[in-house]
Amino acid sequence: MKTHGAVRQGGKNIFEDLKLPDAEELNAKAQIAYRICGILEERKLTQQAAAELLGTDQPRVSALLHGRLEGFSSDRLFRFLNALDQDIEIVIRRAKKKSRHAPGVRVLVPA
Repeated sequence: MKTHGAVRQGGKNIFEDLKLPDAEELNAKAQIAYRICGILEERKLTQQAAAELLGTDQPRVSALLHGRLEGFSSDRLFRFLNALDQDIEIVIRRAKKKSRHAPGVRVLVPA
């Protein structure tokens, strides 16, 4: 008979929950990629049409759509957003002193 371990609620960053190195960067890239995929889906673009628009090839679009983000820098993902007529704002500010978390990176996507 199988026994199951206790189930616990995860945090806001799955990569941090998995104790992966560079968890914040991985989470930020995943959120940016998720937004790119949403835009491509909204526009009903084929992978080939998306590749042409983004200035890459179809296999890279396929990798992006399947969440395989190795080889995609944040800068490259930003260029994809720009190619999709999206503005990017980067805000740098002092971390809150009473925050439970160390200073880090967040991606905010308007609804």
